[in-house]
Amino acid sequence: MDIVKNVKEVGSDIEQGIESGLKKGKEVLENVASHLPFANLAKKDHNSFAVEVDLPGVKKEDIEISVDGKTLNVSAVRNVKKEVKEDDYYMRESFYGKIARSFILPDDINKDDVDAKLEDGRLYITLNKVASAQPKKIAVK
Repeated sequence: MDIVKNVKEVGSDIEQGIESGLKKGKEVLENVASHLPFANLAKKDHNSFAVEVDLPGVKKEDIEISVDGKTLNVSAVRNVKKEVKEDDYYMRESFYGKIARSFILPDDINKDDVDAKLEDGRLYITLNKVASAQPKKIAVK
């Protein structure tokens, strides 16, 4: 019954390989997710949408926003250094790298009417709808 034993060993090896691959995949995804800034999307009203992106430690001159077709792209370079000098120790931490998020936009967004401001480490983007897509009130006569 060496065949049965061999099949069990091969099956066990395959199972271990799959588990190892899943573990590595999870580690990679966690690493990628740690470089993505958190974001909130909301319909502000009938005329606009709001996007908020957390960018702590990022200067406004290090942020790039673009609308390409139906995609809103937000990217930034984070360059934060934290340094502590004491009599008995010295500590320096730095966080450097490019971070980016992309969002698919509805068809009725006016690409020429986008507003963005950075406040307390949070980027606020307002995207307005084209005039023809905004609701029109009809007066009753």
